[in-house]
Amino acid sequence: MSPSDPSDPSAEARPTSAARARLLGTATKIFYAEGIHSVGIDRITAEAQVTRATLYRHFAGKEDLVLAYLDQADQGIRGQVTAAVGSIPSAAGQVRAVARSIVEGIRSPGFRGCAFLNAVAEYPDPAHPVHRAVLAHRQWFLDTVTELLARVADSNSGSGSDVTADAAGRHLVMLRDGAMAAGCLFDPELVSETFLHGVEGVLREVSAPVPEAS
Repeated sequence: MSPSDPSDPSAEARPTSAARARLLGTATKIFYAEGIHSVGIDRITAEAQVTRATLYRHFAGKEDLVLAYLDQADQGIRGQVTAAVGSIPSAAGQVRAVARSIVEGIRSPGFRGCAFLNAVAEYPDPAHPVHRAVLAHRQWFLDTVTELLARVADSNSGSGSDVTADAAGRHLVMLRDGAMAAGCLFDPELVSETFLHGVEGVLREVSAPVPEAS
C-alpha cells in the first residue's frame, strides 16, 4: 500500500491533515454529485474510510463539513479567476478570460452546475451559515466582475456609456447563473457558445458611448 492509500489501517494515526483532506475530498465529491441533505455522515465516513470519531476531531458536525466544502470551492474559484486575468493586460480581455474559465467548467466531465446555487437551494433560510456563505461568495464574484467592467468602461473614449458597470456586472452574473444551470441539462457546447456571445454583448453595452442629445 502507498502512504496515501486510504485503506492503510495506520492512516488515522498519521497527521490529522491527511484524514481531514480525505474526509473533505470525499464529502466534496458526494455533495456536488448527489446533493447535501441526501448524504449522511455514515456514508461520508464509510467512503473516506475513517471513523465517526475522526470526523468529529476535524469538523464540529455535518454543517461544519458543508461550510468547509463551500470554502474550498470558493478558494478554487478565486484562484481560477486570478489565474484567468493574471496574464492579460486589457480589462475586456480579462472579462473574456473569466468567461472562458466558466465555460471550461461547464464543458468538464461530471459537471453538475454551480456548487453554490445547488447548496443554497437546500438551505433557503437567509440566516443559516451555509446560506450566508453562498451569498458572500456571490458578492465577491459580483464585485470582481463589476470592477473589471468598470475598467472596460474607463478604458474607452471617455464619453461614457448609458449602461453602468453595476448594471453590466449584474447582467454578467445572471448570464453566468443561467449558463451554469443550463450546462448540466442541455448541450454544454451550445450553452457555452451562447454564454460567451452574451458576455460579448455585455462588453459592447458597457463600452458604447452615450448618444449625443439631438
